Amino acid sequence: FVASPVLAADLQAVLVELLELQGQGKQAHWNLVGPHFRSVHLELDEIVDAVREHADTVAERMRALNAVPDGRTRTVANTTTLTSFPEGEVSVEKAVAVIAERLGSVVAVIRRVHDDVDAADPTSADILHSVLESLEKQRWMFTAQLRHVS
Repeated sequence: FVASPVLAADLQAVLVELLELQGQGKQAHWNLVGPHFRSVHLELDEIVDAVREHADTVAERMRALNAVPDGRTRTVANTTTLTSFPEGEVSVEKAVAVIAERLGSVVAVIRRVHDDVDAADPTSADILHSVLESLEKQRWMFTAQLRHVS
């Protein structure tokens, strides 16, 4: 089985978003300040590690299908749909909000391509299911720490 151009493009779109999210997670990790710094700092590394693993899995699936993943920084910068991470130091609350939004954006891209990927290659769709489950859980756990209930 060889990936069609459409399947390769859909997987490439997911790869780009994962790579950009990985970079933004590290940017947040390095420039985080404020209350709960340590726990959020460590949690950002957990998110980055999970996202890096997902990106590697998607890229290796592409290679298994004879598609060529492109994770070059210029490609990622030119094709990501994610908004740039804020410059400079960022408060814990802002970092959580921004990374949570980025997690949601990556989930939206995966959901957008999912049905076409599933029709072309159910095995690749299974990989996307795992990525979705992980990112949605990460988003829930990351944002829950800043919620307040009365």
